Amino acid sequence: MRQLSKLLVVIPAVMGIWVNAASAYREYFTPEQKTQLAKIQTVLVDAIALTDKGSVDAGPLAEVAARRLGELGYTVVQDSGKPHDVVFRVKCEQRKTWEGTTASGGDADLPDAPSRLWKGPACQLTYLLGGMKIKWQKEVRTDFEDAAAAAQAAQAGEPGPFAMAKLKDVLEKYEFPLLLTAEWGQPDRLLKLLDAPNTSQSRKIKIMSLLGEMQADEALPKLKEALKDRDLAKQALVAMGNLGKDGIPLLVDMMNTAPQVEVQAAAAKGLGQIGGIHGDASVVLPLLAKLNDPKTDWAVLTEVAWALGKIPDKRSIQPLYDIDKKLQAIRDPENVQLKKLKEAVFWAIKQCDTWDQYS
Repeated sequence: MRQLSKLLVVIPAVMGIWVNAASAYREYFTPEQKTQLAKIQTVLVDAIALTDKGSVDAGPLAEVAARRLGELGYTVVQDSGKPHDVVFRVKCEQRKTWEGTTASGGDADLPDAPSRLWKGPACQLTYLLGGMKIKWQKEVRTDFEDAAAAAQAAQAGEPGPFAMAKLKDVLEKYEFPLLLTAEWGQPDRLLKLLDAPNTSQSRKIKIMSLLGEMQADEALPKLKEALKDRDLAKQALVAMGNLGKDGIPLLVDMMNTAPQVEVQAAAAKGLGQIGGIHGDASVVLPLLAKLNDPKTDWAVLTEVAWALGKIPDKRSIQPLYDIDKKLQAIRDPENVQLKKLKEAVFWAIKQCDTWDQYS
């Protein structure tokens, strides 16, 4: 029973992360700052490279940052005397010094958040707006913590330059330009890159994810277009779930007719997100119809249950209890998908069956 009570606390907290992240997006900025961010065009790149023997040439690191920001259409300068709208700082060290995170939980728990424990090679990425350091802070690291040992194993000579070269390689792959563009609230740049013929599939998926987090309604036409691409359809549907109500009919259709189970599941998830963000109960009946369909795959049912839990509605209570009863009769402890489905239904019931407390 104690473990069950812990589950009741943990699952709602986990499921609530997406709501908080979406609804609180960039809320720490003032209206004036948001206006400044939306108009950013010229970026001053300020790079520094520190090894155990002191500072070394940070030019290669600055070049990577400048070139990759240029892919998003930004004008990049490296002379602080030239006019600029924002300062992007890249501090790379052979042995990282701790600068602290801004908060715990949420973004602070992501893999690219600054790590208190990591002492090896790392680049810390920050930016300044109007001379003020903003909360946004990312960190990229090498896959080794001891630069000396790694350099020796690779027969690469001095560990300092070796670590900087490896960090440069990491910066080549890390999508900081996309993250900054989303942070600055400039969806048009992301949409342009999404439409570019040379943009990789993995990058398109990241862009769509960010557009969803930004709740960029102007992205809806492009996301609908992305549904034609099997490799992008799932992420497009999830992103649409963070946008406006205009996407509901399409999401319902995809949930019911898509031949791929993963696409149906993504559509159900998107409906839950829309319902949760906008408080739109119109998605409940289509979700209940899918819940009651005996042909619905368990993976899809799992997302349907999570979705119903995000939109507490009296109409969901009995159908959820009915499916819970059926699931409890199935004994298959090795079935991972069944376990996930039971957890989702259990959580959804707890979210929906609270009406008697307030009646």
